[in-house]
Formats: sequence, C-alpha cells, structure tokens
Amino acid sequence: MASEAKKFIEDFSKSVEQMKAQAPDIVSGFGGLFSKVMKAGALDVKQKELIALSIAVAQRCVPCINLHVQKCLQAGLNREQILEAASVAVMMQGGPAYTHVPAVIKALDELGG
Repeated sequence: MASEAKKFIEDFSKSVEQMKAQAPDIVSGFGGLFSKVMKAGALDVKQKELIALSIAVAQRCVPCINLHVQKCLQAGLNREQILEAASVAVMMQGGPAYTHVPAVIKALDELGG
C-alpha cells in the first residue's frame, strides 16, 4: 500500500489531468504563474521551495506540505534543511504551524527524504 503522501501525490496528479480536461483555464493559469515564479531568479529554486514549504506549514495545508516536501527533495534539499524551514514557520506562526511539523516529517519519511 502506498504511503499517504505518495498516494496523495498520485491522486493529485490524476486530478490535475481531470482538471486539464474539464477546467483548462485554471490549470494553465495557475501552472503559468507557478512556472514563472518558481524558476531560478534572484532566489534559486531551493530557496523558493523552502519558502513555499514554510508557507504551507504556516497555512496548515497538508496537501501543500506533501507537494513542497517532494519539490524540496527534487531540488536537492536534505531533511535537515527542510525541517529547519519548517521551524521558521513555527517561529512565525506558533502553535498551529507546530502541530503540522509532523506532516512534514511524515512526508519526508514517505517520500524518501
């Protein structure tokens, strides 16, 4: 059985394919914004993914946590760097973010980080 994080990512990929067919403007609009913003610029991709992960933790968005842990790992970040970014979110957001650090750890465990 797939882990929760892996299953979410697989299911989300299928959902994106459905959205492409049924709501293409949403996918192309968000996808265009994402690709423009998240490419290397004054900040590199690693830095941007750590920022995105921190915001996901602060916003308490487990799907976003799963996706950005995956993207952090794909960008070459390690467990220590990812958890340190999560700690910044806890410092800024407090208890609600603190309660979502286990979601980061779980995603790291399940996604091989």
